[in-house]
Amino acid sequence: MKKNNQDNPQQLRGFCPGKDNKINRLKRVIATLSLSFFCGESILLTLPGMAATPRQTDETISCDVLIVGAGMAGSAAAYESLLAGRTVCLTDISDWVGGQISSQGNSALDEGNKQRSLQLFPRGYQLLRDRITRAYGTLNPGDCWVSDSCFLPNHAHQLLYRQLKDAELTGRGQLRWLPNTVIKELQLSKDGKQIQGAIAIQHSNKVGTPPLNSEPLSATIDDAYNYQNSQRFNKKIIQLSPKSQQKSQKANWFVIEATETGELVALADIPYRLGLDPRSHWNPSSPTEKGDPYCTQGFTYTFAMQQTEEAQPQYKPSFYDQYAPYYGYDPDRRFAHFELVFTYRRIWSPKKGKPLRAGRMTVNRPTPGDISMQNWLWGNDYRPGTSQDNLVYTRDQLQQTGQLKPGGWKGGLRQETLRKGEELAHGFYYWLVAGSSDSRLGYGIKKLHPNNRFLRGLDSPMGTVHGLSKYPYIREGRRIIGRPSYDHPEGFAINEIDISAKDYWNDLSRTDVSRSLYENVRNTIIRLEAKKVNVSNRPAYLMTRRTHATVYDDSVGVANYMIDFHPCMVLSPPEKPGNRERLEVRVAHGGSHPAQIPLRALIPQKIDNMIVAGKSIATSHIAAASYRVHGFEWSVGAAAGNLATLALERNTLPYEFVDNLPNHEPLLQELRQRLEMAGNPTIFPETILSRLSSDR
Repeated sequence: MKKNNQDNPQQLRGFCPGKDNKINRLKRVIATLSLSFFCGESILLTLPGMAATPRQTDETISCDVLIVGAGMAGSAAAYESLLAGRTVCLTDISDWVGGQISSQGNSALDEGNKQRSLQLFPRGYQLLRDRITRAYGTLNPGDCWVSDSCFLPNHAHQLLYRQLKDAELTGRGQLRWLPNTVIKELQLSKDGKQIQGAIAIQHSNKVGTPPLNSEPLSATIDDAYNYQNSQRFNKKIIQLSPKSQQKSQKANWFVIEATETGELVALADIPYRLGLDPRSHWNPSSPTEKGDPYCTQGFTYTFAMQQTEEAQPQYKPSFYDQYAPYYGYDPDRRFAHFELVFTYRRIWSPKKGKPLRAGRMTVNRPTPGDISMQNWLWGNDYRPGTSQDNLVYTRDQLQQTGQLKPGGWKGGLRQETLRKGEELAHGFYYWLVAGSSDSRLGYGIKKLHPNNRFLRGLDSPMGTVHGLSKYPYIREGRRIIGRPSYDHPEGFAINEIDISAKDYWNDLSRTDVSRSLYENVRNTIIRLEAKKVNVSNRPAYLMTRRTHATVYDDSVGVANYMIDFHPCMVLSPPEKPGNRERLEVRVAHGGSHPAQIPLRALIPQKIDNMIVAGKSIATSHIAAASYRVHGFEWSVGAAAGNLATLALERNTLPYEFVDNLPNHEPLLQELRQRLEMAGNPTIFPETILSRLSSDR
């Protein structure tokens, strides 16, 4: 890393607004919403009322592919589309590309052991890993132990944005990057089957007001979706439209949904699911018979903290006592060590410390200058699970709040829950350095660690004045229900039984579930196992677990990660003293087989020119716990970008690639060959694809 680089981690400085006359300027600019800046000061911030009517469009931008959401999936789709020479419009509510690795601050790559050992990554993801290595001189500049690669979020944005610009140059495409931009309305065709245009709002700070990223998301999200200029923001209203207007085209452009929570899925009002699925032979470990849309995985506002030579003054937030009953290291005493938590996701380590034995692990001791990113279950994970506090609004809640009315869309999230997640995160930092009790282990375990500081400032790792990530790390949002297919007449989805490595004889004994459900589970295992050419010679009655993930003839990518849960809490609010996780959500937690991403999971019902990428593809709640990490997002985004470009070339629609399965699909085979030849794997080497029926 160059010493004169303005983003040199050693030059990062903490910044705490609220100790000088800037507060008075902020108070003059703002009025209405009370927000704590977590430095011992409470500031009144202004949010305008919702506008009743939109303003006239300020600019029209046309493109071949509109990608909404610049996270890992959206960036991957843009990367592949640009290499194919397409004009790409890429929007994001933040001003960074990368999502998980940048604006959400989760810059520790979650990767499965099998995929990593084979280096079986999509070409763009592998290039990003190489760029990280070249920039730092190592793939793991943080010397973390949760991953093979932990790095700084602000650098992740810079590296990935440069990668997209290089792809633009190489492929002779055009990137229209629209930061700080949200989609307000979708314009549908008369038959409702295609998105013909979209109205976006781009915000910028007014002269004389604080720069963007001064306030947390909860304080600005309503304003971001408001057409009218406010005391805080100037707005540009952008009409997004297809570059081609040929009537002979089945679709003149494609819209890729790559938002973190499935915003376009809700806005287009296509069929989707939220939260827990009903227990069935597809998802036998679900803890509920009827499902629960309010119990989604917890979300996390990450932050960065730096170890210092001297003890630092630590400020107790005014709201700390409200959240203190939640904080703890872990029920497992082996992890009840500050050094383990600090090094778990250490994202920068300028000097390697001496080995330190902590619990049953040995880590390199934190040294002054080390920076750690915090993403901890019993720390800054906020885990609402009721209709009073759920983050992602259900369809009924969207209707009740008027967000499905024309011009009523405001992002589909509960602002109050965002705010409380922000408070929880700030309180967790104070607990780490100054807390004295542990909610899991009681008193006598937690020690003080004052030689640390919370990193704030636009030049800090999170790039925000308040020090939290620009957007929360989202583990689960709305999940589409795919179109009915030959093997899923009720609507396609990837389910628990498709990927789980558990032994259902032991884990779902006949006393836990009904005899008929157990028989259904076993019969489903037998049927899915038979799709592999080399079937085990075991008797059918002994087939109580999968030996491989479900084989899909329409696979367009790979995924490899365990089924990993951060379950919702039972009571509201989540931080309520004595609260506990929703019972039995973790029953499905555990190993999974290296898996595939079927094209049918990307194709929504109703809208023919929308492609769904990221965490909103058609999965169950349990499968989504595996299909949510960095490498998967890139793989599904790469598939979406190639699907869009090939569909434009062949004048066809995405569902036509798979509507004749299980018979031979020439377009599907062309897409899969294109992906493989470009270095985007669709299968693990040892997996033997079943033959299509036309080849049998």
